[in-house]
Amino acid sequence: MGPKRVALGKGLDALIPELKSTERKNLIYCGIEEIRPNPHQPRKHFDDAKLQELANSIKEKGILEPLLVRKIPEGYELIVGERRWRAAQKAGLKEVPVVVKEIDPTSALELSLIENLQREDLNPIEEAEAYQRLIEEFHLSHEALSARLGKDRTTITNAIRLLKLPSEIKEHLLQNHLSPGHARAILSLEDQEKQKELCHLILRKGLSVRQTEALAKKWSGKPKKKPSEKTQDDLKLQLASLQESLRRYLGTKVLIHSKGKKGRIEIEFYSHEDLERIVESILKNA
Repeated sequence: MGPKRVALGKGLDALIPELKSTERKNLIYCGIEEIRPNPHQPRKHFDDAKLQELANSIKEKGILEPLLVRKIPEGYELIVGERRWRAAQKAGLKEVPVVVKEIDPTSALELSLIENLQREDLNPIEEAEAYQRLIEEFHLSHEALSARLGKDRTTITNAIRLLKLPSEIKEHLLQNHLSPGHARAILSLEDQEKQKELCHLILRKGLSVRQTEALAKKWSGKPKKKPSEKTQDDLKLQLASLQESLRRYLGTKVLIHSKGKKGRIEIEFYSHEDLERIVESILKNA
């Protein structure tokens, strides 16, 4: 099936405002079987239930944001949009809207990793591996990557530290059996056997993050700090953790600005539909 050009709809600018005019000309429909997944996709685990929810939405409303691809001899290779591509297959679509970008493999890798880190709800391990790959492939410091992504440097550093965990604990993180808070508490123990033992205890007894932190401090033999002894770094790390928790829950970029005991929270959205989704996430338990 050959690709066919798409007449741009009135609402396209609102749905994909980041596209340049030259890229809009490359918006086409192509057969779903012509698209190949990105071998450098940072996301390795796709939640079937969430994919089915997206598939149901696509059946009802269609794909509101086109996939970003590049031309390869075998057809097209995904740069951004694998969740939409997989969900479109579940929804039974035969063709999907794509923007064809002329880009080399190295630039495609960088764009794919950065786009996923900015807009996708990656698993903590997938996110850490994406950070690490950007640092290694493009010779970036943590500070340079922080500026490039608009993320706090401590967030990036803390995420990459998760890669030091034993493989079995990282697998539990990938399967969402552990939270990033649990993992950071486990990391406070230097002995890997103690780390594994604490992980098994969390899974067996359903320990909270606070309970895990207390147990890790007890096992490490370090004295428990009093609240009055908390340093600015402690507070900064806590805010970074809260910021990441909100970002994962809402599936979008969240910034927390603190000044003394007050502050504000900024939540980004990328379309009217995205705003409705975020508001529903916030209010669903109200």
